[in-house]
Amino acid sequence: MAVNQTQNAPIVCGISIRWISLFVLVIQNSALALAMCYSRTLDGPVYLSSTAVMLAEAVKLAISFTIYLYQRIFSTANKTQTLPSSGSSQTPRPTLYEMFDEVYGCNSGMVKMLVPAILYTVQNNLQFVAASNLDAATFQVTYQSKILTTAILAVALLRQRIGPQKWFALIVLTAGVSIAQLPSSSDPGSPGNRLVGFAAVASACVLSGLAGVYFEKILKSHDASLWLRNIQLGTASFVIASLGALCWDHKAIKTHGFFYGYSTVTGITILIQAAGGLVVALVINYTDNILKGFATSISIILSTVASVSIFHYKIRHVFVFGAGLVLWATYLYGMAKPPQVVDTLDSEGKGKVNDEKYSDAERRSSAEKFLIQV
Repeated sequence: MAVNQTQNAPIVCGISIRWISLFVLVIQNSALALAMCYSRTLDGPVYLSSTAVMLAEAVKLAISFTIYLYQRIFSTANKTQTLPSSGSSQTPRPTLYEMFDEVYGCNSGMVKMLVPAILYTVQNNLQFVAASNLDAATFQVTYQSKILTTAILAVALLRQRIGPQKWFALIVLTAGVSIAQLPSSSDPGSPGNRLVGFAAVASACVLSGLAGVYFEKILKSHDASLWLRNIQLGTASFVIASLGALCWDHKAIKTHGFFYGYSTVTGITILIQAAGGLVVALVINYTDNILKGFATSISIILSTVASVSIFHYKIRHVFVFGAGLVLWATYLYGMAKPPQVVDTLDSEGKGKVNDEKYSDAERRSSAEKFLIQV
């Protein structure tokens, strides 16, 4: 599956994979916020978040490997069988060495994937910290400020142009997130330190935006399989997560064991988080980070409604107002038209609009300096 910005998305059961991936992302984000908060508030010993992140990366890597091997081996075999038995050269099945070199070779782009791997690994650990100190609804809403950081980083690093309506949407988004964070004496007690939770969310949002912009550029500017990139990202993330678990929780793992505090809910949380990494890659590949943000914002509603029955969360008026502003801002940002850029002059000397061509050329030239040369 070659990656290309102009590539038509596959159709599954008559529905574009763009919309399928966005829908799955909504469900996954809602389920992850609820599962993480629930798993961290259960009675009994609390599991180590570093080991959970490590296992999530291992699951994601195993799934990516399976799909990649199927594409490279079985799809090649099917193509070979359709060729005439004589008078035509057959496509040889790739060897293990060739596939290994394609994934991890010097020209595979593996080194570039280390950057988002580090960012995503730290971000995942910060999510667990935030989930341990915030209730599910507050965590989900405040985490949507990653839309703001993603847009700012896209402008700063990729020189994307954002019109007045989109900037207004970002201001509304910031206001909505701030209002949703307002404390109230009538709120149920948070699982931990709210200040630590908000600091973890803020850091995770910045890292999420930077990793998303970087990963989107790599996916859409290189002719490589989506699952190959997921293998590279998963390999780097697994190694980094393993080192992090050994460095931060070595004593705890040695004393209590790797699976200390694990339960069925913990396993479900790990599977949901692993699935999220794969779904995000699909969404970024076939849409972009902005639509991904819109999809995750919709999950606010689902997780908040579910929090009422699961965590007995009392929804306040200010929270509803802040969440409404977040959703409205996301809608405004997604529906705003891109700014028109004068690219050439017509016969009368007037500006001729060619925004798509101009934006792509400008984005590629600026991104090459920062992203491709990393």
